[in-house]
Amino acid sequence: MTRTPIMAGNWKMNLNHIDAVGLVQKLAWTLADEGYSREKCEAVVVPPFTDIRSVQTLIEGDKLPLKHGAQDVSQHDDGAYTGEISASMLAKLDCRYVVVGHSERREYHAETDEIVNAKAIKALEKGLTPIICVGEGLELRKQGQQVNHTVGQVKGALAGIPGDDVASLVIAYEPIWAIGTGEVATPEDAQEVCGAIRAAVRELYDDRVADSVRIQYGGSVKSSNVVDIMAQPDVDGCLVGGASLKAEEFAKIVLFYQR
Repeated sequence: MTRTPIMAGNWKMNLNHIDAVGLVQKLAWTLADEGYSREKCEAVVVPPFTDIRSVQTLIEGDKLPLKHGAQDVSQHDDGAYTGEISASMLAKLDCRYVVVGHSERREYHAETDEIVNAKAIKALEKGLTPIICVGEGLELRKQGQQVNHTVGQVKGALAGIPGDDVASLVIAYEPIWAIGTGEVATPEDAQEVCGAIRAAVRELYDDRVADSVRIQYGGSVKSSNVVDIMAQPDVDGCLVGGASLKAEEFAKIVLFYQR
């Protein structure tokens, strides 16, 4: 089964809504100049909450070949949860994707596999596609526990989610030691864990679900290493951090298939 590659740019806590418009415009122009085909790779921008409305208006108004998403979602529908954003709110902004369980959320906000699972379920209920983040820290990598740990996170995040939903979502493998450090897992490292994730999905569900789910690699992805990463059979895209804040660099990552 052919899986359309997906490159998602996680801006994290960067850029106000004015800067966001400028970046999206420049990205769209650059991709158009280079003959971008969305059939060959899906390009997604994931701005801060305060930028989403501006990004949505630009993408929809100018019919840009981009999709947009959010960096987090609440596990609650509504109520007295100051500072949280519900899945229904994101759906009203036409978000297609939402990142859940990013390592920074797990570390700084004590998000457990159970919370990640609850957020993924809420996203799916409102028609959003969760990008479920998993990955190991440096100590676990040194102990050779990267596969066991990451597969455990996957199983926890997917608990109770039907196979049809799993087939349509995205799992992002991000070794924590490679996020924003300049360090990057080798293509073989990425394939080892991404392959294990697909095998775990196959065991939990069936061949159709395992062959449909898209698995990203994330962690210091650049235009200089993306081609080798994407050559791996179980890597279907990248969750890109700092490089997605530069239109030309992110465009080169999206256009990996031209090289």
